[in-house]
Parts: sequence; C-alpha cells; structure tokens
Amino acid sequence: MRSNMKILVIRFSSMGDIIYTTPVVRCIKKQVPNAEVHFLTKPVFKYIYDNNPYVDKLLLLKPSLSDTINEIKAEKYDHIVDLHNNLRTAIIKLRTGIKATTYKKQPIRKWLSLKFKLRLVAPTHLVDRYLEAAKPLGVNNDGKPIDYYIKAEHKLSKLLPQSHQNGYIAFVIGATHFTKRMPNEKIISICKQLKLPVVLLGGNDVKANGDIVALAIGANIYNACGLTSLDESVYLVSKAESIIGFDTGLTHIAEAFNKPIVSVWGGTVPELLGVQPYMVKDVLVAGIRLDCRPCSKFGLEKCPLGHFKCMNDMPEDNIISFVNR
Repeated sequence: MRSNMKILVIRFSSMGDIIYTTPVVRCIKKQVPNAEVHFLTKPVFKYIYDNNPYVDKLLLLKPSLSDTINEIKAEKYDHIVDLHNNLRTAIIKLRTGIKATTYKKQPIRKWLSLKFKLRLVAPTHLVDRYLEAAKPLGVNNDGKPIDYYIKAEHKLSKLLPQSHQNGYIAFVIGATHFTKRMPNEKIISICKQLKLPVVLLGGNDVKANGDIVALAIGANIYNACGLTSLDESVYLVSKAESIIGFDTGLTHIAEAFNKPIVSVWGGTVPELLGVQPYMVKDVLVAGIRLDCRPCSKFGLEKCPLGHFKCMNDMPEDNIISFVNR
C-alpha cells in the first residue's frame, strides 16, 4: 500500500477560471502529506500550468472522453477534486468510481441574479468556492495570490521602445466580447491623462483598436497588441508599474504579480462570477450601477439596449488618480 495520496484536480476551461484553480493546487500539494497532484484540462490551456512546481503531472483532455477516462483509471487516483462540475466531469466520476468532491456552481441562483437583477449569490471569490471542494482533504486557504510562471527569459529592450523601458503602465485592451471592452475614445481620454508611458496589450483582434489609440496620442503609447506572445505579454504585465484591464484572462493573470490593478467592468460584474482581483493589495474595481447591468455572465457582442452606458458613462477621474499616484 502506497504512503502518498494521489489526487486529480479537474478544470477544463476557461483561462480565468483555470487561473483561479492555482491556489487550490498549491494548497493541496503543500498541505496534504506526500500528495501527488495531477491536473486535467483542455490542451489549449496547458500553458497555464507549464512550469508550475505544485503539479506533478498534467493530463490533457482527449477528443474521446472514453480515452480520458481510461487514462484516469490507469493512474489509480485516491481522490478527484472536480472544479468544473459539468456533464463530462459527472461521467468521469461515475465511470471511474473514484471518491470525489465537487465545486458548487449555483447555476440557478446565478441565472436568477442575472435575469432579475437580484443579489442571490454571495460575493465569495471563486478561489474560496473552489477551496470548499478541497476542504475534505484537510486543505485551508493559505492567503496567498494565484500562481503564474513565465515560461522564458525576456528583456524589455527587445519588447519595448527605449521611451517605455524606464517605467510604464500596462493597459490590457483586449477581451473576448464587445461589452467587456471600453470604446477607443474612452481609452484615448484616459491615456492622455496618465503620467507614465502606456503599453497596450491584447491579441490581433484588438490590434486595429490599439493603432487608433496610438495614432491619437503619439509617442507616449506603444501598441503591442498582436505583436507579443502571451508569455511576452505576461512578462510585460509583470514589469509594469500598474495595470489597467478589463474582464479578461491577461488581467486575471496580472494578479499573480501583486501590482496595482484597475479592474474595469462593463456589462459583466465580478460579484456574480466571484472573480474580482484576488489577494492583490492595491486594487480599484471600476464599474457603475445601472438597472440593466449585468446584461450577461460572460459578455455579449453588442449592448442589448444600444446605449452601452456601462462603459460610455464610466467615470475616468478615479481610474486616472489611482494610476497617477
């Protein structure tokens, strides 16, 4: 009989949700005596756990769920911590017969909160909700931030112009859905009032937006959108004096570096999902109270009412004063 406990933690998606599993994995590894910790996710999110010292093995979801189940059976786990709680994880638990504990999603409460603008979901952070599923293993919150490990050695001199190498603000302007992003005019207005140079970060999908902002402001802005890899973008975030970002993965990853963060929320709200900045000392959560907000859990391609007040009417002064201190 082996002396170590072999534990599988499961979360398939998405970037932000998987980022918030890292404290759970760390706590299990450090607090369960001789624990061997494995993590199962989709191949596209493998990078989140690359180089993570608290994971002994990374399993990747296969095209056939049966193949994944066979791999899990072969590993002979003592316990599964299911942090996804969907049909596939239910099938995995049923067909493997492994003892498991499961994250409580509260889907009905979330739906009612969204549909009728009620406050039925306690503003408990997702990390703490995840940790509830690990409590039966004797695991407690260690009070430390999320973990993210940069994959390679990078240099500011190779990624930024000279004008931005002695201090800058990282502005994450990308987000999957329109209702999570500020309009270009709003970004321009804020950037014009910032004391330090600004580096715009995001993917190819917002490169044109970044070009518009950079053209309006000039040399004080460097548009890195679409020019840097995710790892390079994370490195740039880690070296910034402060970060402004929307409800998107890179902004959540930034929390690992405990830099001052302005977390800007439009059509979505952090308390519904429990994803406000976690264990960051210096935070401003920016968002305005409206009868129509939130309009969705994860963002939409356009404002359902057409006015987009949640971003258009967002006060700028508190964001600017927070970053300019």
